[in-house]
Amino acid sequence: MGNMESQQHANPSSPGSSSKAQSLINWELAASTAARLAPPGPAMSPSEIGRAVNSLRRSADVSVPYVHEITGLEAARDLRDSHVLVVDRASWSKANTQSFAVMLQPALQQMLDSRHGVTLTPAAAATSGAITGSQLGAVLAFLSSKVLGQYDPFAALAPESKAPPGGRLLLVAPNIISVERELNVDPDDFRLWVCLHEQTHRVQFAAAPWLRGHMLEEIEKLSTNLLGNVDSLMERASAAARSLRDRSGPGDIPRRGAILDLLQNPEEKASLSHLTAVMSLLEGHANVVMDAVDSSLIPSVKTIRQRFNDRGKDRGVIEKFIRSLLGLDAKMRQYSDGAKFVRAVVAVVGMEGLNRVWESAEHLPTEEEIHDAKLWLERMGL
Repeated sequence: MGNMESQQHANPSSPGSSSKAQSLINWELAASTAARLAPPGPAMSPSEIGRAVNSLRRSADVSVPYVHEITGLEAARDLRDSHVLVVDRASWSKANTQSFAVMLQPALQQMLDSRHGVTLTPAAAATSGAITGSQLGAVLAFLSSKVLGQYDPFAALAPESKAPPGGRLLLVAPNIISVERELNVDPDDFRLWVCLHEQTHRVQFAAAPWLRGHMLEEIEKLSTNLLGNVDSLMERASAAARSLRDRSGPGDIPRRGAILDLLQNPEEKASLSHLTAVMSLLEGHANVVMDAVDSSLIPSVKTIRQRFNDRGKDRGVIEKFIRSLLGLDAKMRQYSDGAKFVRAVVAVVGMEGLNRVWESAEHLPTEEEIHDAKLWLERMGL
């Protein structure tokens, strides 16, 4: 598939390579590796690509008033500090290297500092950066063919970034088109359905401008603990890799993934628990919004829901292994857990009561509260 409108508009600048910490990962190599390894998108002519891009942009615009109507969040009335980009797989991967650079900077710096005076030579740094860059690129290549859309609140924080202050919403056109063809559903209906979910994320961060900084702090805690001690990381990585041999039973409950099994101490687990709760809220809230529409807005919505929920049951062994490693099945469980929490709260206090979660970090639900909404309602005095 062609380049969409991605590169000339998104233009995610290369993450800062000037610092020694950032040199631990070759971000340019990660992006180029992802672009090279990503499977090709659906075959489309230039005119078909142009029509698809325009259709997705229309769906993105049309969906915002419905997000406002369903959520009651006034932030949906004015989203000028962020924007929407329709991208291809390579551009999605490149954009994510920029955001990863922002999120991992503190952890990479601590990793460098933990070497106790041992200085990497330029050659050693280049080799290390190339290895980690190519590994990250392989992961991004896999993910780039799975993601339908992503709201990126961190892009504006990268050095020399051209992203607007509020970030950007990326709609990955090849994947949306592939799935709508796979499911044999109405393209316009499916694109609007997807945009309702993705635009909800954009509205969430606009409604809670403190949320980006809060998440960045929590990600910094988690990544710093995970990556800060190189020797400990290597030991735990080996143990996590061995644990993969004991997974993969067809009836197993999805776990958080071998990568996150590296977390051991209470502080690490507390950070993960908090981030899990926040992500469950964000994803569950967006799912409730996309499922709140009926056939008057999206005529084939029932068919879309059923076919979308049924897909993925026949994944191959390799994909199951990678999903287990990355914890993607556990992420899918976040959607259902978070949606149950949102629906339980709305059933008692309505959407207006739920919207208290966007007022401050103290109002965010804990992981325990995600699984028992009554606890959150009691804590909030609702």
